[in-house]
Amino acid sequence: MSVLLIAGSPSERSRSAALLDTVSQRLSVRGALVQRLRIRDLSPQALLLADTGHRSIAAAVESVAEASVLVVATPVYKAAYSGVLKVFLDLLPQTALKGKTVLPLATGGSAHHMLALDYALRPVLQSLGAKHILPGIYATDAQVTLTPEGAYEVGHDVSDRLDDAVNVLITETLRPAPAQATRFAPVHFSQVRCSV
Repeated sequence: MSVLLIAGSPSERSRSAALLDTVSQRLSVRGALVQRLRIRDLSPQALLLADTGHRSIAAAVESVAEASVLVVATPVYKAAYSGVLKVFLDLLPQTALKGKTVLPLATGGSAHHMLALDYALRPVLQSLGAKHILPGIYATDAQVTLTPEGAYEVGHDVSDRLDDAVNVLITETLRPAPAQATRFAPVHFSQVRCSV
C-alpha cells in the first residue's frame, strides 16, 4: 500500500514539512511506499483558476487517487489550515478520499490554534469521503525548533506522538490482508458431527 504525504505549506522549509519528514522516515523504515506532494510546487495559476486539466494538477489529483493513506500537513493561519491546501482540496472530486485513511498534522504559533485540526480540516476530509481520519497531531513553534544550521528539529514529545501515529498506520491500515491459506477451509454441513 502507498502513502502520500501532502505538504500544505506555501513555504520552501516549514515546521509542518518537518513533521512530514519525521513521518516519512518512520514509514520508510517500516517498508511503506512513500511519495510526497508539495502543493507549493503545483502551478499557482492552475490552482487559483481550478484548471484540473493542467498537467501538474492532474498529476497531483492522480497521486491522491492512487494512495491508500494520506498524511496531510499544514501550518495554521488565522485559526484555519493554509489557503494553498484549501485551494487544492477544493479541486479534488467529491469522493477523492473514499476508502482512504488520513493522518492530519498541523503546526502553529501557540496551543490556542490546535482546534483548527478538528474544526476546520477534519470536516473537509470527511466531506471528501475519508474512511478513517486518525487523531490529528498538532505542534507549536516551541515544539519544532530551528537549529543553528537552519533546519527544523521535532521535539521529543511530538516525535513520540508521531511514532504512535505511524504504529497505528502500520498495524491497522497498512498491514497486508491475511492470506487465504491462513483461513479455515469451509466445512459442509454434512461433515458436522455433534456429541452430546
